[in-house]
Amino acid sequence: MTPASPGAEEARQPPASEKGAPPAPEPAPGEEKPAEPFAFGDFTWLNGASRQHKAVLDTPYFTPEFLVDVNYTASQNNPIDHTVVGSTALSRNNEFTLAFLGFGGDFHYEHARGRLMTQFGVRSTLVPRNDGSSMRGQFDLETALRYISEAYGGYHWNALHGINLDAGIFMSYVGLFSYDNAENWMYLPSFTSDNTPWFFNGLRLQIYTSDKLKLEPWLINGWQTYGKFNEMPGFGHQLLWRPVEWMSVLSNDYVGWDTQDAPGRLRFHSDNSIEIRYFKRPDLHGLFTQAAFSITGDIGFENGDGVTPFGGQHTNNPANCTNSNPCEQHFLSWMAYHRMWFWDNHLGFTFGGGMMNNPGRYLVLPPTGVATPYQALSTDGVVYNAPGQQAFSLNPGTTFNAWDFSFGFQWMPDELTTWGLEFNHREADTNYFAGHGGVTSPDGYITTPVPAGWRPDLVKTDNRVIADLLLRF
Repeated sequence: MTPASPGAEEARQPPASEKGAPPAPEPAPGEEKPAEPFAFGDFTWLNGASRQHKAVLDTPYFTPEFLVDVNYTASQNNPIDHTVVGSTALSRNNEFTLAFLGFGGDFHYEHARGRLMTQFGVRSTLVPRNDGSSMRGQFDLETALRYISEAYGGYHWNALHGINLDAGIFMSYVGLFSYDNAENWMYLPSFTSDNTPWFFNGLRLQIYTSDKLKLEPWLINGWQTYGKFNEMPGFGHQLLWRPVEWMSVLSNDYVGWDTQDAPGRLRFHSDNSIEIRYFKRPDLHGLFTQAAFSITGDIGFENGDGVTPFGGQHTNNPANCTNSNPCEQHFLSWMAYHRMWFWDNHLGFTFGGGMMNNPGRYLVLPPTGVATPYQALSTDGVVYNAPGQQAFSLNPGTTFNAWDFSFGFQWMPDELTTWGLEFNHREADTNYFAGHGGVTSPDGYITTPVPAGWRPDLVKTDNRVIADLLLRF
């Protein structure tokens, strides 16, 4: 197909999930050089992939990167403490929020490779708080690593179409959406992405068997964890297949033991997506230039130490969950989005949504403040000692069903800048989202004592408008 812009065919870089994709191995004398992975087509249309055709700043040894993510989100519930519940992309209502600021880049010299990307802004506290493994033992892993989104070193072999071995913290591919919102069709992802991992900590081996297929096994500490909950590591893999420029197929699987004090409880998760671009103007000029859709389906479960994937009991008392009478604990979800590009590819319109069924709530993002199910959570020296009946329950045997839909526009004057405006509706079958009374205290401040009998205001629905500015060099 015709390149998106003059010279783009030669300058294309892989999407973010393929950062550090190896150059083609050097051929032996008289042999043809193997094709570079996924360089045969323009994949900048994908959800969760960079839409830049080449790095703005580059050197033979280092490719720098700079990211800024600012949002303003207004909830119809208008909680008095401005707190957003149930999201890793949003944190505070009715305020301009620096969600993410990162700088770093990719190092590359001969066979050595590495990547470092810092993270500042609210996400540096929003995402690490969901990792309970950092509470195990000493040396405060959460504080030590909260300002790093990616950090790994590795080695590249000139074999097949390239092989990489990396060690450190790297981005997860589960859930299709990228951690960098500048790469996504929507700012707020559906539950399938928001409730699954954004990062892994461990080893990955990338094997490019051809310029269309990648196999990648993982050996990691756990399911979005800095440390390990038990003694066994987590295992996983990715399969990425792009046979043609207009289709991408992605499959991720994970097995681990990720429940505190339950070493016999196994977790399995399978995440599968397909993206198809069914229309494209060859020159990408005109009123209507491209159209594509994505479909994602996840299935997962936990089994052992009092829980079973299907057919178990439902109870609010975890003491009733025994090996002889286990509670049901699984994760079923899907999401689908449709994307259209207009005005020479500068305007994008996306609509879609999804559903989530998670009995046992083991992947539900826990609310904050007095609604938190965690004990004695400390913030700036203020300790919440909320009685158990005030907290949102994450006990085995509890149920959680939710669905969402959204639609929105993105204005992209160039490959570096995105202005977004979208509407999002989320709904659950239990009180979960922050209502007008908030989840912090009667006046919304953590410095105000919580009187006896005061309860966080949790409601079943959340409607909001999100405006955002995303910048990427």
